[in-house]
Amino acid sequence: MTSAALIEDQHVAFAVELAEVARTVLRENDVARIDVSVKPDRSLVTAMDILIEDRLRAMIAARYPAHGIIGEEREWVRPGAEHVWVLDPIDGTTAFIAGMPVYGTLIALAVGGVPRLGIIDIPAIDSRWIGAEGRQTTRNGTPVRTRACPSLAQAIMTNSNQDYFALKERPALDRLRAVTSARVYGGASLNYGLLADGRTDLAIDGGQKVFDFAPFRPIVEGAGGVVTDWAGAPLTLESSGQLLGAGDAKIHRQALDLIKDLKAVPAGA
Repeated sequence: MTSAALIEDQHVAFAVELAEVARTVLRENDVARIDVSVKPDRSLVTAMDILIEDRLRAMIAARYPAHGIIGEEREWVRPGAEHVWVLDPIDGTTAFIAGMPVYGTLIALAVGGVPRLGIIDIPAIDSRWIGAEGRQTTRNGTPVRTRACPSLAQAIMTNSNQDYFALKERPALDRLRAVTSARVYGGASLNYGLLADGRTDLAIDGGQKVFDFAPFRPIVEGAGGVVTDWAGAPLTLESSGQLLGAGDAKIHRQALDLIKDLKAVPAGA
């Protein structure tokens, strides 16, 4: 079996079903009255996060009972299974609470510990990116590609939230800020969809959890780009959460050279 054959049409179709259900839950519930709680790590969670994740988990359990599930809000189920679904029901929960339209749902399917299918769904702008290993990434059904970039000095860089960087990681952002043309902050997973679209050139993030980044590898790679950890290793379910994405492999190498000495910072350092 080739690597491309690890993801079948039925998996892609089912991932789209999951994304549609997440959108429907958001559309049918009153977002003006959001029940917000603070988790032990001081991050925010809403009743909507939990409702969406529970719906998606039930669908996965019914369709693929042997598959594992990793989700942000509930206990993980068979995370070491050959096939594992990874769910972030509302990526950008704080933006969702604040009414900023960059929140969305992240869905991935990992096979053998590697994310090979991913969806970034941003309902507020009616945009859904689908990437699957061996296939061209699409946005709303239209193929997308990253863009070439002559140099870091001409690159537009994004970062989801600098507050997520550990103290020892922050020099990475400062180094790339100093050499890039422009920066855009706060886009959450939308940043990686726009990278796949060829609208931006570079994305850096730290402090991410597996459910925050699992779809990015198939989506960015399927559009012709590169996304790795800060050591240059491709993303897996075991990756550190230090992310570096680029539309142009040359730009990725240049950026990596500037930050690779900061790789593998222990959590909380």
